[in-house]
Amino acid sequence: MKLATLKDSTRDGRLIVVSKDLTRCSEVGHIARTLQAALDDWEYVGPRLAEVEEGMETGSQPSMRFHEHAAASPLPRAYQWADGSAYVNHVELVRKARNAEMPASFWTEPLMYQGGSDSFLGPRDPIVMADESYGIDMEAEIAVIVDDVPMGATALEARAAIRLVMLVNDVSLRGLIPAELAKGFGFFQSKPSSAFSPVAVTPDELGDAWDGGKLHLPLLVDLNGKPFGRANAGIDMTFDFGQLIAHAAKTRPLSAGTIIGSGTVSNKLDGGPGKPVSQGGAGYSCIAEIRMIETIQTGAPATPFLRFGDSVRIEMKDKAGHSIFGAIEQIVTQYERG
Repeated sequence: MKLATLKDSTRDGRLIVVSKDLTRCSEVGHIARTLQAALDDWEYVGPRLAEVEEGMETGSQPSMRFHEHAAASPLPRAYQWADGSAYVNHVELVRKARNAEMPASFWTEPLMYQGGSDSFLGPRDPIVMADESYGIDMEAEIAVIVDDVPMGATALEARAAIRLVMLVNDVSLRGLIPAELAKGFGFFQSKPSSAFSPVAVTPDELGDAWDGGKLHLPLLVDLNGKPFGRANAGIDMTFDFGQLIAHAAKTRPLSAGTIIGSGTVSNKLDGGPGKPVSQGGAGYSCIAEIRMIETIQTGAPATPFLRFGDSVRIEMKDKAGHSIFGAIEQIVTQYERG
């Protein structure tokens, strides 16, 4: 089943069921007005939404054209957004570029931060920033939305709580991160609003590409219309989503609608740093990673961070080449206070 949220005059938009080919949709306000309302009563609402999807596929359910540009993020705001760093290759490169040793615990316990969740960007909304010197970067990731998760849940129990899967652009401001982390209190200004894919899908929609905790398909990242990243999200993922969710729930319960991110998808190449797509590699899911490799190899980064007018596209396709979640397409624009 595929679900989306159409923008309207309210903060939370209105829930729709989307056809498998992303061309049509059906309003479901009589079942659940918003995606959060559906998640709050998933045991009852989920099967009813599935009946709508089945009706659309057979032609018995009224539908209308689905336009990705009319969609908000599936959850325009959420009770909680926690982003992990499951691809330790990415973390290792960051530290290596700083000539810093990586603690052994990074391989046994995931990193995670709690991001702002009160206002997510729509998948086609611009990335609006005041200054290019902030070091604007995209981070292409996978994310899941969970049902209620009890405190102390095991990784297996956590897997069973996954209700929906989607893509995310976790926008980062690299120029602000060092000073912020140096204060010893974590990210805040350096992590502005993230954007999620137009559509969130139930795990069964992913077929054998989903193993219960990992999504084994390439994540397609384009920068200014050219291939930038083709890393497989199921490879080099040190911690699967069950482990990430269980980590988040170690000392607190998670409420239905909590979003958990994978962190930047990152693949190694022959045991070492990856190569650009243009050189036959899997490329990168963020600019910081290629800058790290450039620093390691030449002593200084060469690739600039995002500038005003740059465009980013993040998408994932099934084995037949069909878009699964729709595309995140964003242009970086300058903020001007009115």
